Amino acid sequence: MAHKRPESTLPPELYYDEKEAEKYTSNSHIIDVQTRITERALELLALPDDECCMLLDIGCGSGLSGETITENGHAWVGIDISPAMLSVAREREVDGDLILGDIGYGLPFRSGSFDGAVSASAIQWLCNADRTEHNPVARIRCFFTSLYACLSRTARAVLQFYPESISQADLLQNEAMRAGFSGGLIIDFPNSTRAKKYFLVLDVSTYRRLPQALTEGGYQDVPTGVSGGKRTEARECHRLKKPPKHSVAWIKQKKERARKQMKEVAHDSKYTGRKRAQRL
Repeated sequence: MAHKRPESTLPPELYYDEKEAEKYTSNSHIIDVQTRITERALELLALPDDECCMLLDIGCGSGLSGETITENGHAWVGIDISPAMLSVAREREVDGDLILGDIGYGLPFRSGSFDGAVSASAIQWLCNADRTEHNPVARIRCFFTSLYACLSRTARAVLQFYPESISQADLLQNEAMRAGFSGGLIIDFPNSTRAKKYFLVLDVSTYRRLPQALTEGGYQDVPTGVSGGKRTEARECHRLKKPPKHSVAWIKQKKERARKQMKEVAHDSKYTGRKRAQRL
């Protein structure tokens, strides 16, 4: 028997009560999935290297995605509709600022406040009418219009979601375009039932190329089976496994990331990463 989608059972502020928020945040599988999704979203954002950007985390929950943003050197503000989820995030002392709000009523930020936006497993909730006064199309339109307004002119938003149907994915994409965005839908691992991920990649400007989707080997391994207080320690160990800056491995990793972002990159050769001899 197929499991019911969470969106089909209760409104998000009721579904994610105190018990569910604690269970969600301590589940090692969920931690792993959310980390991978956020890392992929940051990759698709194609932010400038070695620059701290201000990002908006839409549907931030208990701060799992925010932790990944922090680990990548960026500042963030998170918004979520669940008081219980935000309470857990505060208890965990996440680095981002937290706001309680319903994104279906629009995002409460000034124009041009953010250098980018990410979202993991959140915007599909907008497609449901949880109250008699809720009109899904109107709520989706309000969300995308306010998102477009609060991003800087060069910003990009990467929104991962789980559509119930193709028509639902089309609705979200069409309303994003109606709000002024360019870009479109990227489907990573389209032939996999379990690994398939939908990303709306939206640009405020119109000149950026849409990144490529992943088909295989797209994610690096991260620690799994970790819960509670050991999570931070495990991620620190994972961070220490990164190659030294300016080493051959570091250069190749950086070039591979640029290729996935559709940037022009020189081919690797036996001279990649080698120091050049000083000229006389």
